Amino acid sequence: MTKVDSSLQSQNPISSAQNSVDNVHQAVNHALSHPTAQTVEEANNAISKAENAVAQASLQSDSPAVQQAMDSLDEDKARLENLE
Repeated sequence: MTKVDSSLQSQNPISSAQNSVDNVHQAVNHALSHPTAQTVEEANNAISKAENAVAQASLQSDSPAVQQAMDSLDEDKARLENLE
C-alpha cells in the first residue's frame, strides 16, 4: 500500500503566502489586544516572514490571490504601526 499525503492543501508559494498572511493577522490581533514588547516583536517577525512568502509568490504568479495577500498584509502592517 502506498503512503498518501495527508495534507489537505499542497504547499505552493501562493498557499504559503496566504498562510503566512493569516499568521500575521493573528499575531497583530494578539499584539493589539495584549500590547507587550514580546507580542509586538512576534507580530513584526510574522510580518517579515510573510513579506518573504508574498515576494516569492509574486514571482510565481500575479493572480488575484497574491494581490489579496499583499493587500491584507499591508492592512495588518498599518494596524500594527498605529500601536507602535
